[in-house]
Amino acid sequence: MKQLNALLAMVLLCFSSLALATPVDTYEFKSADNQKRALSLAHELRCPQCQNQNLIDSNSPVARDLRLEVYKMVDEGKSDDQIIEFMTTRYGDFVLYKPRMEGRTFILWLGPVVLLLIGLGAGLLFIRKQKGQAADIADLTPEQQAELNALLKSSSDKGKK
Repeated sequence: MKQLNALLAMVLLCFSSLALATPVDTYEFKSADNQKRALSLAHELRCPQCQNQNLIDSNSPVARDLRLEVYKMVDEGKSDDQIIEFMTTRYGDFVLYKPRMEGRTFILWLGPVVLLLIGLGAGLLFIRKQKGQAADIADLTPEQQAELNALLKSSSDKGKK
């Protein structure tokens, strides 16, 4: 009886793991070129639900539906531009991993360059300021230099004790 219960538990465990398996896209393309094109497009489009995964990597139902839509449109003979236009019309420019260069996306394209230039400018100002302070220190009078040497010597003598 124990062996039968153990066997039944093993069979149920095996079948329960199948319930957790994710479905695989089994769309049949008309040609291998269409398949390559569709997969390339699905890699370039972002899942609207997951936000940080492309349509291929996402397991969400929305991504699965959009993959199927892209596959069908490719097999219907639509161009890449037509498919991308359809997706952006429906879901906005967010679905594009590489946003278009437009007036409203200039900040996305030029923002990093502007921030880099600001950082370089701030770095140059900091370096110039440091050089100016070093030049001021180097222009000591002989009396100031003697006083500085005396202070340094006295502090090093205290450190040795």
